[in-house]
Parts: sequence; structure tokens; C-alpha cells
Amino acid sequence: MGKFSQRSYEKELMDDLLSSGEVLKETLRELKTVNRWLGGNHVTTSGLKFFVQRQPQKDYLVADIGCGGGDMIQVMNSWADTQNAEFGFLGIDANPNIVELARERNPGPNIQYLTQNVFDESFAEEKVDITTCTLFTHHFTDEELIRLFSSLKKKSRLGFLVNDLHRHPFAYYSIKGIVDVFSKSAMVKNDAPLSVLRSFIRTDWERIFREAGITEFEITWHWAFRWRVIVLF
Repeated sequence: MGKFSQRSYEKELMDDLLSSGEVLKETLRELKTVNRWLGGNHVTTSGLKFFVQRQPQKDYLVADIGCGGGDMIQVMNSWADTQNAEFGFLGIDANPNIVELARERNPGPNIQYLTQNVFDESFAEEKVDITTCTLFTHHFTDEELIRLFSSLKKKSRLGFLVNDLHRHPFAYYSIKGIVDVFSKSAMVKNDAPLSVLRSFIRTDWERIFREAGITEFEITWHWAFRWRVIVLF
């Protein structure tokens, strides 16, 4: 069996919740550029549009878990300015150093950041309308994802949205070549191709949701090798 036949559980450098300093800052800067140029941001905003069209409201509270430096929250916030509704955003990350960077880099009057582990019992207590996860779910094992999705069922009134990678040889060798040439971050050079190996094919999603007892979901493929998964409640 090839290395793309099943998900890798090898840890990324970014999984160290104490990572900090210039290496972390450079990593977040580069990831922001990669997401913008490879079209990954649109996967998340198109998912938000789906929810808004399906369930119109005057206002929405969106929790972005694994928010990193807050770049996706700012992308969503800019998109929200074009909508006929008010949006509030809550960025959640387990790394306190990343949360502090997010507060510095991507503040806003309708944006809050919180240091919290998604597996804490208190995580699901504060309800939101929509939960988003961008390049976050591949950091967990299947068993951990079953726990996470069960928690998101309790936390999210309307549903949740996942934007993550497609495990595919072209995606792996492409991003490996790009970061080997252009990246200055040792973390990015290690983690970017590894992220692809840790990510998903369609049957992975179907199996994990089935085991989590989730039946209402939509899986669509987007360039560049991204899955958009919408779970409806």
C-alpha cells in the first residue's frame, strides 16, 4: 500500500502548542500567502454563503476553531461586509502564543479571540450559529475527529463548515516543490507536505461522519485540492 492509501498520524511541528517566536510568525505569514494564491480562502467564504442563503438571519455568530493568526477570520469578516446581515467572529486556538499574535495582527470590533482546547468540556457550552474549521481537522486522528464533531453538534446551532486538504500525490509533490524552493520557514517546509499526508479522501469523511452519527452533510471538491464539507443541523 502506498503512502497515500491511508491518513498519516505523524505529528507536525505546529502541533506543539508551545511553539512561538519568529519561526511561528514566519510560518503564519507564509501560510497566509499560500491560502490566498491557491484559492483556499474561497472554500470557506463560499461555505458561509451556503449557510446564509439556507438560513437567513439578521445576525450570525461564527466560531473559527484552530484560528491560527486570525487571517481566515479577517477574510470572512471582509466577506461579511458584503452581506445584508451582521456578523460576529470568535477565534479559538489552543496555542496561547498564536492567540496573542491573532489579537495583534487581526483585531476588530466584532472579533474576539480565546485560548481554548476543543476537547475541553467547556468548549461546547458557548453556543454559536456556525463553526468553521480551515486546515484544522487534519491535525487529529479519526477517533479524535469523532469526538470533535460530536462536540460541534452541541456547539453549533445551524451547522459547521470544514475546509481541508485532499490527500493526493499531485497535491503532495506540488506543495513540497513549492515550499522547498520558496519557503524560508523550516516549519512550513516540514508541515506543508505532511499536512497532505494527514488529510482526507472522500471515503474518509464518509466513514468518520458515519461513526460520529452525522447523516446530513455535503462534500464538494474545490481547487486547489480542497474539500469543502458542510454539516447541517
